[in-house]
Formats: sequence, structure tokens, C-alpha cells
Amino acid sequence: MSTLEEYDIVLSDCRKVYILKMKDYGPSWRIMRPQTVNDQLFIKAKRIRTIEMTGVNLVGEDVRGELMAIVNYSIMGLIQIEKGFADAVDMKQDEALALYDKYAARAKELMTRKNHDYGEAWRDMLPSSLTDIILTKINRNKQIAANDNRTLISEGADGNYYDMLNYAVFYLIKLMEQDEQ
Repeated sequence: MSTLEEYDIVLSDCRKVYILKMKDYGPSWRIMRPQTVNDQLFIKAKRIRTIEMTGVNLVGEDVRGELMAIVNYSIMGLIQIEKGFADAVDMKQDEALALYDKYAARAKELMTRKNHDYGEAWRDMLPSSLTDIILTKINRNKQIAANDNRTLISEGADGNYYDMLNYAVFYLIKLMEQDEQ
């Protein structure tokens, strides 16, 4: 299977979770300020890192669910950049899904360009390195938020959200391939 096919399978699974969560909660995440989105991402990535380092998973939910949450929260972060946060839920589920699809498509386009230029380097990386890069991107976004969402020379929070999303997809592809073996 090609990277694009694997990417589509993984993203489709993430989208299904997003839809189911929307049925349970609606777009309640609209009230999250940038630092809250970053903290949600941090919680997920930190749990993955702890499981990787200790080999112990007391909660029982697997790493896949946390990676899918990183994909989905990254897209929510991108939506929040576009729309700003709200004081109350101000978006219908169909709009939230359309925005999800918009940013998922942009992430795939970016991945395709970067994957070409980097020669699919992620395939030779350890999953733990992908986790560390995601955590680094989260910390960058926390610093950007602390700087009133301004950067002097670096890409903005949106670039980090796209990268987190794509690194989480790569990790999920690695897990999918591992399951197939």
C-alpha cells in the first residue's frame, strides 16, 4: 500500500472518531482557548511517552486512541486559529465537520510535499522519536501562545498543528503496518 493510501485509511478512522465524539458532545471544544488546545495535546502526547518509557499502561486505552486524539485536536486547533475561540458553542456539527475536512485535506497536501522532499524519512524513525517531535511542537505552540501568538522568524502555531497531525498519522501508519505483520 502507498503512503497516500495508508494516510487516507488512518485519517478516515480519525474522522470517524471525530464524528462520534461530535454526536456525544457536539462541538463543545469551541470554547477552548489556544493554551487549552495545547494542553489537551500535551496530555495525550505525554501519556504516549510515559507508556513508551515504562511499558506500563494502567488506564488500558491503547496508544492508537491517543494518537487519533492528537490528529483530531490538531485539527480543532487549526479551526480555532481560523475562527477564534468562543464563549459558548457557536457552531453546528455540519460546519465543524466541513472545517475538519478542509484542514485534513490541507494536512494531506502538506504531507505529500514534505514527504517527497524528505524522502519518507519518517519510515526510518522510531515511534518514540515521533512522540518527542510532537511534544516539541506542543511546547512550541505553548510558547507562541505565551507570545500573544506572534513569532519573529518561526512558523506560527498552524504549522506546528499540521506537523503534529502528520507525525501522529505516521505513527498510526507504523502501528497499522505492525499489526499487518
